[in-house]
Amino acid sequence: MTVSTSLPRIVDAFAGLHVLVIGESMLDCYLQGSTSRLCPEAPVPIVDFGARSEQPGGAANSAFNALCLGAEVSFLSVVGDDPEGESVVRQLARRGIDPADVLSQRGRRTLAKQRVLAGSQLLLRLDSGDTGPISPEVEDRLVDRLVGLWRRCDAAVVSDYGYGVLSPRVIGKLGELQSDLPRILVVDSKRLALYRDASPTAVKPNCREALRLLDVPGPSSASERVDWMAARGARILDISGARIASVTLDSEGALVFERDRPAYRTFAKADRDSRVAGAGDTFAATIALALAAGAETPAAADLASAASAVVIGKEGTATCSAAELRDRVSPAGKSLADRAELADCVAGHRRLGRRIVFTNGCFDILHRGHISYLSRAKALGDVLIVGVNSDEGIRRLKGPTRPINALEDRLQVLSALSCVDHVIPFDEPTPHELIRVVRPDTFVKGGDYTRATLPEASLVEEFGGTVEILSFLADRSTTDIIARIRRAYGEGAGGADGHPPLGAAADTWADHAPALGGGNGV
Repeated sequence: MTVSTSLPRIVDAFAGLHVLVIGESMLDCYLQGSTSRLCPEAPVPIVDFGARSEQPGGAANSAFNALCLGAEVSFLSVVGDDPEGESVVRQLARRGIDPADVLSQRGRRTLAKQRVLAGSQLLLRLDSGDTGPISPEVEDRLVDRLVGLWRRCDAAVVSDYGYGVLSPRVIGKLGELQSDLPRILVVDSKRLALYRDASPTAVKPNCREALRLLDVPGPSSASERVDWMAARGARILDISGARIASVTLDSEGALVFERDRPAYRTFAKADRDSRVAGAGDTFAATIALALAAGAETPAAADLASAASAVVIGKEGTATCSAAELRDRVSPAGKSLADRAELADCVAGHRRLGRRIVFTNGCFDILHRGHISYLSRAKALGDVLIVGVNSDEGIRRLKGPTRPINALEDRLQVLSALSCVDHVIPFDEPTPHELIRVVRPDTFVKGGDYTRATLPEASLVEEFGGTVEILSFLADRSTTDIIARIRRAYGEGAGGADGHPPLGAAADTWADHAPALGGGNGV
């Protein structure tokens, strides 16, 4: 598997997609004020009311996120015939979402969450609205609309809070439609087991929902939950019936599981902590769009985590725009030009008490083995810095036909991974000089090395660091990829199409076969 060289290009492709969002609409209300005294009747603060704001929440927020990311959106939901329902419809129309498929049920109370704040402090949340099943008549209309909208969409997002809109009949119809006209189907639900027969493309439980799905108490401490959850990815896929499961872990990113493939972890973090609602809505909308745009699973997960990090850095019920997501995943800012810039970068991380992990390698044709390796390396600390061999350095190591990809391309592809924080090229035979600048807490190397055979080990330990050797992912290597290309396009100086094979000018592949080593390329 290779990784897209440009996450921003995937974001650009969102503009040509049509997304259907179905689920429970909510009205998010924020009552903002200030407080400087306690109530004489009880020890509670008195809030001097200042302003009220209303925003579409729940599934409506998923729809608005998809719209902000550039997609065309159809939104199918149910509200009550009350002021809150009218406000949801009004807020959607004001934001550019056609509310024609937001059905109104007579006598039903619209879901609403009113938050009382003093300054930036949330003091109280008041929830109201009906959470029982919708009426049979409204259910009939909902199913009819679903059938029509399904034919037009490229992807569908189910935002199911268990409040009556996604009835067994509606879920059954989703399964029928998915069987007859398969779409990218992302399900965000507190009741994921109900969607197994709908064959979702992806499900997005948070940690608590995943534990409920597994019907187990979970790990005894928060520090164990990543490894604990990683060992249960196949079970989550089995129960949910999904091809992909992304378990979001708050500040620890997300664990992404896919059948017969190693778990992938994202590491996107918010720029600051804040009071935010709806980051999960953002994640679901983004991963649906990315998969519909043709992104492979790791890239889709990285984009979804990056979009969520954008909204977590905001206040209230927030969204991420396509422009914000492009800026967030742009390689600019990760690539360091020289050792002076590296030293300044490391000093900044040290001041914040962050543990630094360092590794190095060629990373010529990036593949799943690299991604697994780098993800595991990042998990050993807070910041992952990757030293990348220069083009001339690779030629000295692997022969005149390498690298396949030039240094600038390799730096950009690595920078697109959420687990990589910084990249820096080096031309020397070993990364000793970079290690002297970084003084990593942990130095990571992959392959069959031992502490005794690793030349950098003593230098790392001299600076107080530790050495970790990670095994390679079996049957994943740059050499294997090149060998498959050789088989596909023919041996010798001419490929199957009459052109010289990749990387070989006038000479033959056979002349350089011994120089094409590299395992996982690190």
